[in-house]
Amino acid sequence: MSPSSPLLLFANGPLAWGLAACGVAQLAKLVVELVRHGRWRPAVLIETGGMPSSHSALVTGTAAAIGWELGFDSALFALASTVAFVVMYDAAGVRRAAGTMAERLNALPSSEGLKPLKTSLGHSRLEVLVGGLLGPLVALPGLLLVGTPLQLAQRLGWLPPLA
Repeated sequence: MSPSSPLLLFANGPLAWGLAACGVAQLAKLVVELVRHGRWRPAVLIETGGMPSSHSALVTGTAAAIGWELGFDSALFALASTVAFVVMYDAAGVRRAAGTMAERLNALPSSEGLKPLKTSLGHSRLEVLVGGLLGPLVALPGLLLVGTPLQLAQRLGWLPPLA
């Protein structure tokens, strides 16, 4: 397989399992919405905020898988972990503060007749923590038990072994 082969993208386990963790977190929001509010609301799949943080699941799942594949002492794991901390800090800090500010602006009398600002931008610390734990809980078993999407496709007979 040449280094420019598009199939190499499917050989990237950390990317695949990080994205899978993000997807599991988004699907979990449906269940949380059903349990908390007693309603089935698929719109939560495309909204920001909520329990658990899918951004946190994405970055921690990817970082954990990179650490597993390359070593937890690798420079790439250090970079991935740093990015994960920044994303999670931002979700629980800056984006949450922006949502609070939007709530206050929407409450002003002068905002009547204007389209309300979106208020669910960030996450509580608990939502970030749960997403941050969910990421490795999805990514590491997936990487260890299933492998990459390319390996899975080969085991299922969808693709021949690549040279």
